[in-house]
Amino acid sequence: MKRKRRNFTNSFKTKVVLEALKERETIQQLAVKHEIHPNQITTWKKQFLDHADAAFVQDGNQDELQKTGEQLDELYKQIGQMKVETDWLKKSCCDAG
Repeated sequence: MKRKRRNFTNSFKTKVVLEALKERETIQQLAVKHEIHPNQITTWKKQFLDHADAAFVQDGNQDELQKTGEQLDELYKQIGQMKVETDWLKKSCCDAG
């Protein structure tokens, strides 16, 4: 019978990675403790370190993203309005001719 694939939460992964970074226990000991393969811990640790700079993203960047999203919504609204007007003009032009 095929074994079901396990899914781990982000909080569990973070907990394991932080334990690995403390280096109080070896990767092998952590793997036995948490019942996962040592390569999995190594992979999570590498991913964590590669994306560590994202933890220090400033709130200013979030504000910029929100403003950009609002501007994009406004532009889509304008495009929609112009399309409606163009369709109306085409229809009224063709009906008059």
